[in-house]
Amino acid sequence: MNCSLASLGVALLVALAGPAVAAPAAKDLFGARTQPAAMPSRSIGFYAKGCLAGAVAMPKDGPTWQMTRPSRNRAWGNPAMISLLQRLSAEAAEKDGWRGFLIGDIAQPRGGPMSSGHASHQIGLDADVYLTPMPQRRLSDAERDSLDPQSLIDPKTLHVDDSWWRPEHLKLLRRVAGAPEVQRVFVHPGIKQKLCQTAGRDRAWLAKVRPTYGHDYHFHIRMVCPPGENACEKQAPVGRDDGCNDLDWWFDVALQPPPPDAPPYKPKPPLTMADLPRACAAVLDGGAGIASASVARGPVAIPTQRPSQ
Repeated sequence: MNCSLASLGVALLVALAGPAVAAPAAKDLFGARTQPAAMPSRSIGFYAKGCLAGAVAMPKDGPTWQMTRPSRNRAWGNPAMISLLQRLSAEAAEKDGWRGFLIGDIAQPRGGPMSSGHASHQIGLDADVYLTPMPQRRLSDAERDSLDPQSLIDPKTLHVDDSWWRPEHLKLLRRVAGAPEVQRVFVHPGIKQKLCQTAGRDRAWLAKVRPTYGHDYHFHIRMVCPPGENACEKQAPVGRDDGCNDLDWWFDVALQPPPPDAPPYKPKPPLTMADLPRACAAVLDGGAGIASASVARGPVAIPTQRPSQ
């Protein structure tokens, strides 16, 4: 009898407590932060599960780059990534005939999961760069937010549309993938295939170029964890295989429409703070501090050298 009463009491308490309240999604918490945390700069966790302390903003304009989508406020990164983007854009303009980078998302002010567009880009070491060079003029904010970059992929064949492909694309991607600080470069499988066909004898860099979904109008640079940043979780390095013999699956299976009887796609539940490294709680709650990478003062000249048409 006493056991029955005890069981009844426990059941009553559970009923009165009501349903459990779900933890808020980390993407909502980090997306609400508009300024970086005033902390020493460091990347915390993994590319797809982490945060960013002491982020630095990529200046909106530079001699060889323009930031896009300013309304998203995703121009923040680890200082090492910001420096890498500036250097690669300058080298590509000087040596490869690529006028300059149009840069998309890097990370939010404090990194962390985003509400749209990416699973990674959480620790300030990922960046998207369009496969279209920046124009000879400075774009307005409205133009940057409404930019509709050109896809290099023919939607019917899923291979590169040769009317849009330029030799400068090969030079640019070879330069980026060849940089020792670059961990991986993600592109559409059709673009990887085109690189394999045109790379020539110098092929070691192709191992870093990884096929993935989307990425038909931009490429994704992933940087290695900067030296001394022990809170940054390293990704395994790529092997020596250039991956050019492993593309059939993408065209034959992965990029094809799912069969009619395929189960509907079920998205993963959003990450919560409990899924992220503990240090991310301090980053989320830390005071705001604004930092911007150095950039030339005054009018910025735009290189006039342009890719062949």
